[in-house]
Formats: sequence, structure tokens, C-alpha cells
Amino acid sequence: MISEYLLRALLGGMMVSVLLGMLSPLINMKGLAFLTHAIFHSLLFGAVLGMILGLFFENLSLILWMALIVTILVVILVAFLEDRGFGSDTAIGIIASFIAGFTVLGFGILYKVMALKPYFAFSQSIVSYLTGELFLITLNDLFFLILGGVVIFFVMLSFYRDFLFVSFDAEGLESYSGNARFYLTLLYVVVGATGALIVRTVGLITLQVIAVLPGAIALMLSNDLRKILGVSLGLTLSVQVLSIILAYFTDIPPSGIATIILGLVYGTLVLRR
Repeated sequence: MISEYLLRALLGGMMVSVLLGMLSPLINMKGLAFLTHAIFHSLLFGAVLGMILGLFFENLSLILWMALIVTILVVILVAFLEDRGFGSDTAIGIIASFIAGFTVLGFGILYKVMALKPYFAFSQSIVSYLTGELFLITLNDLFFLILGGVVIFFVMLSFYRDFLFVSFDAEGLESYSGNARFYLTLLYVVVGATGALIVRTVGLITLQVIAVLPGAIALMLSNDLRKILGVSLGLTLSVQVLSIILAYFTDIPPSGIATIILGLVYGTLVLRR
């Protein structure tokens, strides 16, 4: 009989697979790989703020909420700067530099707070946030992941064609009475919210790789949009399930196994060209 924690991990992994499978092609088509780097910094900064507040209020759920709030604010700022005429890389670089500095300051404050409240169990949450640990998610975590994932899924489903248009031809979309600014901002919010929602399951260290490589591999295998989306979804789902099964027998975080598998597939395709 399948273990309860393994079942939770599989369900969580499937939700993550659907979100990343749909989002990864958009990240590659729009050239948002660097944005995921900024999201890395914002998630870390939000997590540090959440840890500080969590130590005071003894509530670990604040980590996720602060990471979500900070990340959404950061991606909105990036979209705002782009709308003001800054290049994507420039806008991301400006925001990421400030966030990196605030993160360092936040760690300094966190160390002082931890010294005042050494009794509060915290190490397990920090490790799972950095490396990802699907086997540690609770029923509440799984419920929140599925609920948030369903909301993001339907937002992507409703605006996917608009996201494609703004990725390929934002000016053309604007000329046909499409609000390119709105769709660009919404796309960035979806990327940021997805990162904040799944970071504890896939891990902050491996988030960027897992978010980018499935779409990159799919684009190497096909030029047809439906096939690209199908390959990305199928690859993400198969890698997630395989990594969870291997992790179950090896006690290695599944995010690390998934990253290695994706890297091997991508490397093989590049070498065969």
C-alpha cells in the first residue's frame, strides 16, 4: 500500500508539473530566464522577512506569504520599468541589485533575532525552502498548493494566447487594441506567484533550472506550439514522478534528481546537434 507522505509528494509533484509545464515555454519564448534570477532574489528576501516575522509570531506560514508578496511586488516593478522604456535585462538588473542588498541586510537582522529566540524550531523549514522537500509537505501545504495552482492554471489558460502575443509581438498586440502592458504585467505576476507557490517543493536552489529547462528542451524538439506545450508538460510530469520515486528509495531531495535528469536531457540534445 502506498505511503501517505509518498502520495502527498506525488500529488504535489503533479501540480508543480502542470504549472511549470505550461509556464516554461513562455519563459523561454519571452526570454524571461533572467527574470527567474530576479525571482530567486525576491523569494530569498521574502523568505528572510517571513523568517524574521515567523520567529516573532511563531508562525512558519508567514514565510510563504512574505515570499509571495515580495515576489509579486518585484515583478510588477520590473514590468513597470520595462513599460517606461528600460530593456528587460536592465530593469531586472536594477531591481535585483536592490533586492540582493536588502537580502544581505535581512540576514543580519535574522541572525540577531535568532539569537534572541533560540528555542524556536526553524532549521527544518530553512533547509526545505532551499533544497525543496516534497516528502515534508503537510495536508495543509498540499491543499494550499493545489488551490493556488488551480487559480494560476486557469489564469494561464484564459490568457495563454495573449501571453504568446506579448512574447512575440507586443507592438502588434497593442495595435490590435490589446493592452500589452496589462498582459506583460500579468505574465510577470504569474511567473512570480508560481515561483513563490512551488519554491518549498522544488527548492530555491534548483527553481531556476526546473523552470527554464523543460521549455528550452521542448523548443529544441519542435516548432509547433501544441507540440512544444505537450513536450514541456509531458517532460515535466515524467521527470517529477521519476525523481520522487528515486528519492523515495535514495533519500535524496527530488529537486536535485529532477535537475540532474533535465540537465542530462538538455546536454544530450545540445551535443547531438
